[in-house]
Formats: sequence, C-alpha cells, structure tokens
Amino acid sequence: MKISLEQFAQRREQLMDKMLPGSIAIIPAAQMKQRNSDVEYPFRQDSHFYYLTGFNEPDAVLLLIPGRTAGESVMFCRGRDKLMEIWNGYRAGPEGVVADYNIAEAHTVDEIDTLLPALLDGISRIYYSIGRDEDLDQQVRHWLNLIRQNVRKGAVAPSELVMIDQLLNEMRLIKTDAEQAVMREAGEISAQGHIKAMQICKPGMMEYQLEAEILHSFAMQGCRQPAYSTIVGGGINACVLHYIENDQVLNDGDLVLIDAGCELDCYAGDITRTFPVNGCFSAEQKALYQLVLDTQKACIDLAKPGTLWDEVHEKSVQVLTQGLIDLGLLKGSLEDEIDGGGYRDFYMHRVGHWLGMDVHDVGDYKVDDRWRPLQPGMVMTVEPGIYVAADNEKVEPRWRGIGIRIEDDVLITEQGCEILTASVPKEIDEIEAMMASA
Repeated sequence: MKISLEQFAQRREQLMDKMLPGSIAIIPAAQMKQRNSDVEYPFRQDSHFYYLTGFNEPDAVLLLIPGRTAGESVMFCRGRDKLMEIWNGYRAGPEGVVADYNIAEAHTVDEIDTLLPALLDGISRIYYSIGRDEDLDQQVRHWLNLIRQNVRKGAVAPSELVMIDQLLNEMRLIKTDAEQAVMREAGEISAQGHIKAMQICKPGMMEYQLEAEILHSFAMQGCRQPAYSTIVGGGINACVLHYIENDQVLNDGDLVLIDAGCELDCYAGDITRTFPVNGCFSAEQKALYQLVLDTQKACIDLAKPGTLWDEVHEKSVQVLTQGLIDLGLLKGSLEDEIDGGGYRDFYMHRVGHWLGMDVHDVGDYKVDDRWRPLQPGMVMTVEPGIYVAADNEKVEPRWRGIGIRIEDDVLITEQGCEILTASVPKEIDEIEAMMASA
C-alpha cells in the first residue's frame, strides 16, 4: 500500500487553504549526510517534504504559492546529469517532477538564487521552518536582502516570517485511511520481525544476532531501513532505556527486551516485547511481566475518542505503582508513592508518544495549555515498563536487574481503538508456547 500522488496533491491544497493570502511556503528536502571519507549515510527524506510531495531525492525545495496563476506549486530539484546518474542513480529532473509528481512548475536547484527572489517579490508573508536547515536559512536571508536592495525600483519584500511547522504538524497528526493502511502494514511487518526473534532466541546467542534476524525479516518484506536504532537488551541491559550497543551474550535465565520497528514508505512501526532467553519466565520475571501487561491493557482500554492524553499516562502510573506496592518493591501507600515520585525509581518515562512518519511523531500533546483529547485518526504507542536497576539496594536481590517493557501501536477509531501490532504475542503462556514449539 502506497500513498497516491492524488493524496500528496490534496495535502498541498489543504496546506495552502490554511495559509493567509499573499503568502508563500518554502519546504526543503533533506540533504545527503557524510558518514566518513567518501561514504554517506543512507538517504532518508525530510518528513514534511515527503508528506507534501512523495518525492524521494535530496537537495530539493518545494514552494507553495496560493493563488498564483502560473501554478501554485513550484519545485527546485537536481538537474539531469548523465555522468552523475551513472555513478549514483537516476534523477527525475525538472521534467520528471512536472510529469510524475503533479507539480505545476519545476527548475534545477542551481537556478534557485536567480529565480526565487522574483517569486518572493510582492509576497507579504513567508511560511518557513526556521532553524531546521542552516544553509537554507542563510539563503532565505540572502533572497530577502536582494529584494530590499530593489525597493526604490518598486520591489516589495516579505515583512513576516511564520513557522510552518504548526500547520503541518496538525495535518500529520490525523492519519487518513490511506495512511492508516500503510501503518497497519508497517505494524504487521514489525510484528513478524519480533515473532522471528522469539522463535530463534536461545541462551548463548549474541544480542546483535537477534537484531540481525529482525532487520533481515524487515528487509525481506521490502523495509530496508528500521524506523529507529534497534534495541536488543539482555539481562541488566534492558534497564537502559535506549540501549543500542547490542553486543552482549544472551544468558540462560535472563529476559531480553527488544524494541524494534520497520519503516514502510516513510511510516514507522514501533514495538517492544520482553521475553525469557530460555523460553520460560521465572517467578519474579512472571510477576513483574504480568504487572506491566495488566497496566498496558488498562491503558489501551482508555485509548478512545475523548480521553485526554495524560489520562492514559496517569492510569499507567496508578496501576504500576499499586502493583509494585503489592509485590513489596514499594513500601508506602499508593497516594504517597505517586505524590512523592517513588515509582520513578522503576518507571521513569511516559506511557507513549505519537507515531507516524517519525517514530516520535509531530503534534502537540497540549492545546491551550490543556491536555489534548484523543481523536479518530491519531496513532499512539502504549508502552509502560518496569526497570529494576541492578544496584537498587531498596529491593530484594531477586528482583534486581529485571527490565520489562511492552509496547504496541494503537490507532484511535470512532468506536475505540485498533491495535496495529497485535500479531506478536504478549501473553505469558503464548510467548512460552511459541518459544517451546520453535
């Protein structure tokens, strides 16, 4: 499932409808980034730019000019270059941009300094994301100065700069049916990678070997890049929230926490599962795991239209804290441990985040200083966890070094919610049965 060119065009129209008269939007593409010497990082398009164009080449700039009779969309892109295309691959060029991407007008990026000042002349307002691209920031200032130099000749320079992010962030927060379909597929591909890891895991393997199997599973389904750096943390490494070294042995008797998701057509999957390396939970592991699972289920039950964003997190704190008290890891009352923050020794992050083209996707969590109510079309993660540090002397030794997180991708629907990543098991008996039968 891919987003159609018609939907990219609709997004541009929607954005222009939100812009004030006499304005222009400037949206840059991503650039290639050098890794070392003559090697570059794999290219990943800027999310705002891809959201509006579907164009996946670097060094381009999109202009949107509502009401322009010669065409409301203009793109500057790399020109066709036979020699460079032999080395680095096909380029669309201006002709391809117009023919294949529903863009009204296109020029080579080499012409931007010559042509863009004329397009800005007479415009009163520029919508632009200041600070995201230092080089382009300097170019915008240069273009404005060129127009100001011709004021006596009748030129009129823009007088207002408006951050475009808020308009685009609000658009991206609510996913269309087509976006939901892509994210549903990304969730399923991500789930199959986690299932593969459960099936092959055994004591003595290295963390990076599980990572390799997950990435291989993603790639075999057409997702050559993960949505973020994969976390495979065995034993005490699971207590490091963003552990990505993935270079330790997986020991018999330990749990392994895997946080991994594919990227499909620039949309992210994001799943965390925790399971026993040897296929069987110990009593302590089982008790803490069931508490995290019960917490996640309670939070997912709240994930429906009208629920305030923070209500889901508050539920996670309440259920986890009471469970830690019941197990003896916390000693105070529920009210005291929440008010005093005692639970933060074990649960130090929020329960989730928006998900979309970015794994921590755009969109405000508060509106007018109030927590935002959930709406149909939003996609969020629900990922409570418990992390008992190996050096936590406030608890009995049997609990120390256990880290557990369970995460799913949840689409808010008119009726409630849909778990996009439900294929990968998370019940204790399901996990043990799958690992035993592998």
